[in-house]
Amino acid sequence: MTSTVVVGGFFGDEGKGKIISYLAIKDNPKVIVRGGAGPNAGHTIKDGDKVYKVRMLPSGFLNKDAKVMIGPGVVINPEVLQKEIDDFGVSGRAFIDKHCGVIEETHLARDSKGELKEKIGSTGSGTGPANADRAMRVLNLAKDFDSLSSIIVDVPAEVNSALDKNENV
Repeated sequence: MTSTVVVGGFFGDEGKGKIISYLAIKDNPKVIVRGGAGPNAGHTIKDGDKVYKVRMLPSGFLNKDAKVMIGPGVVINPEVLQKEIDDFGVSGRAFIDKHCGVIEETHLARDSKGELKEKIGSTGSGTGPANADRAMRVLNLAKDFDSLSSIIVDVPAEVNSALDKNENV
């Protein structure tokens, strides 16, 4: 069993997405999990002539044999996630943890106004305000939304199960 973890230490733009998409094919993991903050940054992946831009799905989605999951602690934008699931054909193998926070319209509105946006260079994705609500313990979680129930799994349990079966993750 192999568990490969890719971590960036320079606040983005290190090429994590490209490395992960490469390893997803080379190492053929059964489970690929995304951690991190949320959809505040994107990854660009090339596969032959095709170029994919993802903000929510794990960059290893090109491995059609792997389950792709978003781990607990990540905040998700359900609209962005559903569009990527549909656009990239990963329905039935894309999942989120019940403890993912959910970015709502109020988070997007808070992130799009005020001087802080200009000062810190916010992407306006709602990630910062959603994580602030998480810290205050008022953030709604994926388990609170019936509309997300079909894609909710216990991501740590899925990872542990794969490792127990000597599968790559």
